[in-house]
Amino acid sequence: MFKSIFVYFISLLFIHSSYSQTQLFNQDWEFVKDIDTAINPTLFERNSKVVWQKISIPHTANIEPIEKVKQQWQGIAFYRKFFTVSATEKGKHLAFKFDGAMQEADVYLNGKKVLNHKGGYLPFYVNVTDGINYGSENVILVKLNNQDNPIIPPGKPIADLDFNYYSGIYRNVWFIKKNQLHISDAVAANRKAGGGLLVHYENVTSSSATLTLQTEVENGGDLERTASIRTKLFDPNGKLVASNNVPIAIDIRENDFELFTQVIEIQNPQLWSPNLPYLYTLKVEVLENGKVIDTEQIKTGIRSLKIEASALTLNGEKIVIRGTNRHQEYPYVGNALSDQAQYRDAYKIKQAGFNFVRSSHYPHANSFLDACDELGILVMDAIPGWQFVGKEAFTENSYQDTRDMIRRDRNHPSIIMWEASLNESGMSKAYMKKTHQIVHEELPFNDTYSAGWIDDAYDVFLPARQHGKYPVYWKNYQKNKPLLIAEYGDWEYYAGNAGFNQKEYQNLNKEEKSSRQLRAFGQKRLLQQALNYQESHNDNLNGKAIGDANWLIFDYKRGYADDIESSGIMDIVRLPKFAFYFYQSQLNPNLKGENEFNKPMLSIANYWSNIGDSTVKIYSNCEEVELFLNGKSLGKQKPDQDKNSNNLKHPPFTFSINEFTAGTLTALGFINNQEVIKQVVKTPEKPVKINLRVDFSGKNLKAGTNDVVFVYAEVLDANGTIIPAANHSIEFELQGDAENIAPKLVKAEAGIATILLKAGNKPGKIKVTAKSEGLNQAQLKIKSVKSN
Repeated sequence: MFKSIFVYFISLLFIHSSYSQTQLFNQDWEFVKDIDTAINPTLFERNSKVVWQKISIPHTANIEPIEKVKQQWQGIAFYRKFFTVSATEKGKHLAFKFDGAMQEADVYLNGKKVLNHKGGYLPFYVNVTDGINYGSENVILVKLNNQDNPIIPPGKPIADLDFNYYSGIYRNVWFIKKNQLHISDAVAANRKAGGGLLVHYENVTSSSATLTLQTEVENGGDLERTASIRTKLFDPNGKLVASNNVPIAIDIRENDFELFTQVIEIQNPQLWSPNLPYLYTLKVEVLENGKVIDTEQIKTGIRSLKIEASALTLNGEKIVIRGTNRHQEYPYVGNALSDQAQYRDAYKIKQAGFNFVRSSHYPHANSFLDACDELGILVMDAIPGWQFVGKEAFTENSYQDTRDMIRRDRNHPSIIMWEASLNESGMSKAYMKKTHQIVHEELPFNDTYSAGWIDDAYDVFLPARQHGKYPVYWKNYQKNKPLLIAEYGDWEYYAGNAGFNQKEYQNLNKEEKSSRQLRAFGQKRLLQQALNYQESHNDNLNGKAIGDANWLIFDYKRGYADDIESSGIMDIVRLPKFAFYFYQSQLNPNLKGENEFNKPMLSIANYWSNIGDSTVKIYSNCEEVELFLNGKSLGKQKPDQDKNSNNLKHPPFTFSINEFTAGTLTALGFINNQEVIKQVVKTPEKPVKINLRVDFSGKNLKAGTNDVVFVYAEVLDANGTIIPAANHSIEFELQGDAENIAPKLVKAEAGIATILLKAGNKPGKIKVTAKSEGLNQAQLKIKSVKSN
C-alpha cells in the first residue's frame, strides 16, 4: 500500500515538473549590510570590492542576543543571487515570489529596478519574463530597508512598539517557471475575489458537500488561446474521491485572463475539525488541446462554519474557543524560521491544549498556517497593526495588506476569522467600515467573518479582557454580536488594577502578582502566573463569549521595553512554565490513545524543595488524584471546588500537607477508578551531572533548510532531578555539519541552559557535548535528515 502511494505522488511530481516548476530558490545567496546604500554597477558584479557573505534563506540580517542588550538592528541590507536560465525556457512566464522580506524591498534584475514593495509580512511577486538573459548569467538583487516607516504597517517606531519585526529575507523565495497560459498568482493578480484558486464548500454534511472552485487563468502571451480546467480531489492515500468530468473550454485573449467556475459534488466527505484535521489534496490542471500545460495543487479541508452571538458551530457542532496568542519570533534569528520550526511552534500550541491561535499582530508564515491545517488549530488571521494609525498612505497600505492577507490565506480550512483591525488603535469609522467591506468583497460567502477590537463595523467583537471594567468585564455584553475575548490574563494583573477574588493575591508584592514571570523567578511566582490564568479564564466562561485567547503562548522581546515580555506559558526558548500544564489539563482525555494530544495528563506544580511548603498543586484531567509522600498516601481527592474553578472542565487538585519532609512526591491519576498516569517529583539534591535533550516537536531536524532546534542541557542530581536553582555556565561544543547560533557558553536558567542548533546542508550525525566545572559532561547524537 505504502509503495503504491509513494509511486503515485512521485508520478504527480514528475508530471508537474514536466510542464511547470515552482522551485525553492533559497540556496546560494550573498548578503551584505551597513555599506554605502547607493545603487551602483559594482553591486551587480561578481568581482567587486564589496565583501559579500554567502548565505541561504530564510535569513536574518542580524543575529540578535536572547536578552535585549540594545535595540534590534535596523538599516539597509542587500541580498543577491547569480543564476542561469536555459534558452529552452524562453517564451515561458518567469517570476520570483518572496514570501516575506522586512520591510521595504527594491528588487533589481540585471541592474534594472523591477519592483518596489512596501510591507514585511506578506508576499510579493516579481514578473521577470521580459528581463531574463537566456543562456547566460543573471543576477537578482534585493535592497531591504527595515528602518522605521510611518506609511508601512505597523508603522509605529520600533522603540515604541510592543514587539520587534527584525530583518532580512526571512521567509522562502520561489522561482516560478510556467507556460504563458497559466493559473495566476492570487496576490500578484490583485483583483477582488480573483486570482489563483478560490475554494469554498457549501451544503456540508457527513453525507455530502458541494465544492465551488474558482480558477483564474492568465494568458501572458500575445496570441489568443483556448484553455480548459480539469480538477481532481484525492484523499490522504492518493485515492480519487471527486472530479469534474466535463472540462469547459474558454477563449482567453492575449494579455488577459478568464475565470473558470466549477461545482463538484463530494459524497461521504470526511470533515475537517480540530479533533480530526482531515486534509484532501486538490489538484487543478490547465489544458490546451487536451494537453496539461499548468497545474496547482493544494491541501484542503471540508468543513462548515457559523459564528453567532450565542455560539460558534463547526460542522453543526458547538465549539468553545480555547485559544492563545503567538508572536512568531525565535531568539537569535528573530523571525527567520524554517518551515519545520514554524510547525514545531504550532505543535506546542496544540500540545498545550489550545484549539485556536490568534496571529498577533500581523500575518504569520504560510507554513505556520499549513501546520495549523494539519494539526487542527483554528486561526484568526490578523493584519499588521498595534497602537498606531498613520496618514493616508499608511491607510492605503493597510487596505492592501487586508486584501493580500486574504488572497494569500483564503483556502486554509483552519482560518475562521479575519482580524481586519489595527489592534488597540484609534481607527476611524471610515477605516473600520472599509476593512470590513474588503473582507466581504474578497470572500463573498455567508461563512466569512471580519473581526475587530472596536465594537463597530466588524462581524465579531474582539476586546481584551482589560478593556472592560472590573468586576463585570464582558460578562454583561448585550449586543447581538459574537464576542471573543482576544487577550486576557496579563495586563489586568501586571497593571495591578484588576481587583480579583484571590485571597493569595492580597499579600503579594507587585512583581509577584504579575503574570509576567520568567522560569528563573521560582515556584511561588510561577504558581501565581498559573493562578492568574486560571482565574481569568474561569471568569471569562461566565459570560456569553464564544471563547477566549490568553496572552500568550511564548515569551518575546519588545521594542519599547528592556526586558523580555514573560507572560508566556512557555519561555522564549519554548520551555513550559506551570501555566502550560494548567491549560493542557483542560483537554478531555481520550483513553483509546487515538490522538496524541488528548491523553490523560498529570503534572505536579511543585519542585518539593522549599521548606515551609504546605500545599501541592496538581494539574490533571483525571477524575481523581492520589498523592504520596515518601510512600505514604496523603489521600485521594477529586478536583478543587472554588470560585476560580466552577467553570473549568478540569479544575486543579490542591493537597494540603502538615509539614514539609524532603523526599519523593508521587501522584497517581485515576479515571473510572483505574490508574491511568503517574508522576514522581523528588527533592533536588547536589548537582552532579548534565543531561542533554533536543526538542523535535513532531519534525526531525532537516538539513539544507536553515532548520533550527532547541537543545537543552539540564543540570541534574544523582537521581536525575533537575535542580531548579542551578545557574551553572554550560559550555557547548558541536561536531558535524551544524552551527550553534547561541553563544558557546550559556548560563542555566532554572536548571536548564539552552542553545539554538542550526542544521547544515549535509544530512548526517551531529554530536553535541555540554560540560561545566564540577559536573559530569553529557553528549547527545542528533541526526539531520535529507531535504526533499
